[in-house]
Amino acid sequence: MNDMMKKLNKIGIVPVVVLESAEDALPLAEQLAAGGLPCAEVTFRTAAAEESIRRMAKAFPDLIVGAGTVLTCEQADRAVDAGAKFIVSPGFNPRVTEHVLKKGVPMTPGVCTPTEIEAALQFDLDVLKFFPAEPSGGLKMIKALAAPYVGLHFMPTGGINADNVRDYLKYDRIVACGGSWMVSGKLVKEGNFAEIGRLVREAAGIVKEIRG
Repeated sequence: MNDMMKKLNKIGIVPVVVLESAEDALPLAEQLAAGGLPCAEVTFRTAAAEESIRRMAKAFPDLIVGAGTVLTCEQADRAVDAGAKFIVSPGFNPRVTEHVLKKGVPMTPGVCTPTEIEAALQFDLDVLKFFPAEPSGGLKMIKALAAPYVGLHFMPTGGINADNVRDYLKYDRIVACGGSWMVSGKLVKEGNFAEIGRLVREAAGIVKEIRG
């Protein structure tokens, strides 16, 4: 497991962020840093993603800011240039994975089948995103997949929330869980960063409760 994954393992929950406006990046980053989840996976689903990563990485250098939903090499380049410290993709794309790893940046592609896992293992990866987690069988499926792949760890995302995250965190093959319930688009659009801060603190408390 690389150093970046070890850091995310200590944090336990990676907030998956969708920002429509870069103006929301800093108030959100402030709540994450202060609330005990000093990291973010800013998804490349919006035009504001690149600038949001840039602002967060510059203003909060200790915040582990990564880019999610990276589908192309061009997006990966933009994310890394903006300051992204890790890259996540929803599926396994060999070309994008190779491109990111050659840049010396940690890459976590998504998988949900043994075939995809074995393809990803050709790149000597030992942490893979399991997506979409809950629709694909959840923790039961992860445990089934983990059994034949000794040494492989997972970062599940998709359908994980405050009600089920404890079960995931208890499993020692889970590095961290990706989740958006504490940084929902609705709360961001409303500018309700106080509530986001409360939910972030609550999520950080769950990690401490389970992992100490």
